[in-house]
Amino acid sequence: MASPTATLPPAERHTLLDDAQALLAGTLFVALGLTMYEHAGLITGGVAGAAFLLSYATGWSFGLLFFVLNLPFYWLAWKRLGPAFTFKTFLAIGLVSVFTAMAPQVVSFDRLHPVVAAVLGGILVGFGLLALLRHRASVGGVNILAQYLQERRRWSAGKVQLVIDGLIVLAAMLVLPPQRILLSVLGVVALSGVLMMNHRPGRYLGV
Repeated sequence: MASPTATLPPAERHTLLDDAQALLAGTLFVALGLTMYEHAGLITGGVAGAAFLLSYATGWSFGLLFFVLNLPFYWLAWKRLGPAFTFKTFLAIGLVSVFTAMAPQVVSFDRLHPVVAAVLGGILVGFGLLALLRHRASVGGVNILAQYLQERRRWSAGKVQLVIDGLIVLAAMLVLPPQRILLSVLGVVALSGVLMMNHRPGRYLGV
């Protein structure tokens, strides 16, 4: 008996329009999720988490810090994942930085429970990252590293993200109260769960 997948057509490469749509939608999802985190006084993992910590401690713009902290990781992206990935990642990081900076002028939350911010914000960021990763783009150093390890070592990008994000959240104990830390962990789990279920070796990765 023939395999059910034997009749499937070969995968088509993404067009420029496909990539542009994914970059816009993915970065909007990520920016909205991060805006919810910032409103609730939460953090997330990776470079965004480090940017949140510095922003809370100094009062500097999250968007600016997020853009600057990602600069050292472009070398790894260029060296290991190629110029196309690096260019799309640069655009994605720039868009998230701009969108989060603009958010206070276009989005407001009259009532946003911290638990909702943690779970829904994590899911939004997770699906935003999923859209970007499937079009060979990313929004941060940890995502670049996770994508590299999945492509080269076949490690789950979601598991790599979860481990590193957990370390960032632990560092937040120096800045945030315990309740916010616990809610931030909940957000990390929601985010990483989306990636672990939908972006792993053997699943659709995008071409």
